[in-house]
Amino acid sequence: MTTMGAGMDKREGRRRGALLAATTLVAALAVTGCGAGGDDSGARDSAGSAAKAPVVGGEAGRDAAAEAPGAAGAGAPDLRVDQRAIIYTGAMRVQVDNVDAAAREVTAVATRAGGFVGGDQRRSADADAVAELELRVPAARFTGVVDEIAKLGRQQSREISTQDVTEETVDLDARITSQRARVDSARRLLARATSIADLVSLENELGRREADLASLEAKKRRLADLTALSTVTVSLAGPAAKATEEKAETGFLVGLRGGWKAFVVSMTVLLTVLGALLPWLVALGVPLAVLLVVLRRRKSPALVAPVSAPPQVPAARSAP
Repeated sequence: MTTMGAGMDKREGRRRGALLAATTLVAALAVTGCGAGGDDSGARDSAGSAAKAPVVGGEAGRDAAAEAPGAAGAGAPDLRVDQRAIIYTGAMRVQVDNVDAAAREVTAVATRAGGFVGGDQRRSADADAVAELELRVPAARFTGVVDEIAKLGRQQSREISTQDVTEETVDLDARITSQRARVDSARRLLARATSIADLVSLENELGRREADLASLEAKKRRLADLTALSTVTVSLAGPAAKATEEKAETGFLVGLRGGWKAFVVSMTVLLTVLGALLPWLVALGVPLAVLLVVLRRRKSPALVAPVSAPPQVPAARSAP
């Protein structure tokens, strides 16, 4: 009995030990699973944060990309039309009833636009009068001024041309900046000159560089003036004034008319030359002719020999 009880106790102890080991193993697996779950959550959180981070970075990148062109374009030329350097030039012919009154109105139009009259030439002959005015107006008011002048009468012609000098302006700016740096360098070297030879050489070099800089700055001012103020040449013609433009014609009659005009012009030139030479011919030719006549008369007695009578031959007598 005692032996059987002991065997049962051993089996019961083994069962408890196995159960304890199984419980410990399950608990360990549970703890490991929780840690793994926590690591997975942390990994998912990290992955989520990493997934969100590119989105924020992308928005910032897009903002930076949007701002980059402005920053990068600070040194590049602006290609917008309103920022380009353009020279406007126009010429128009308008037929009006009163040339003088129209000329005064054109001057007023230019003044109201903020410009001025650069030239004024007029030929008054009642209905055949003609006036030509050169206007300088701001480039922004160029089109408005031309349209307003065209309404003063009957517009016969209009020619408008533009010249884009943006690249030339940018090039001039760069050359001016470089030339100023060269001038400053020459001045610094001149200040450190120690000998007379170096002093004279550097002064000559500085003078050349300053002259080149002045020339570039003058070109820049000229371009700035042409782009700031546009030029409009306005021709005002009276009712009877003829247009200056002539259509090209061909044919026999056209050639004959052109030849006759050339002949008339040539004869006019020839007669003009003869008229200019006639006083000299009269002043020098008449005394010279008189002198020649006098000399010829003086030489004529010596040149003409006396003529003697031929000897008379006695007539022969006839035989008886």
